Amino acid sequence: MIENRIGVVGIVIEKDGDVHRINQVLHDHNQIIVGRMGLPNINGRKISIISVVVDGTTDQIGSLTGQLGALKGVNVKSALSKKDNK
Repeated sequence: MIENRIGVVGIVIEKDGDVHRINQVLHDHNQIIVGRMGLPNINGRKISIISVVVDGTTDQIGSLTGQLGALKGVNVKSALSKKDNK
């Protein structure tokens, strides 16, 4: 049985990031997204950050981070629980 992991995905979007495509990828993975918080144009630096709390398999989370990381102007990192804890 594949276990779910809980964690956070950090998304850093530079000025040339495709915000429309980022939101589409997040929408496509909404079944694993527990919550999200976005901070636009931090301190006037034209850099935005989105933190996404996820609950899904490593394959599902990997799909999300892989699609986001492939986008121009987007950097992605994730931190996940080591086990399901159910």
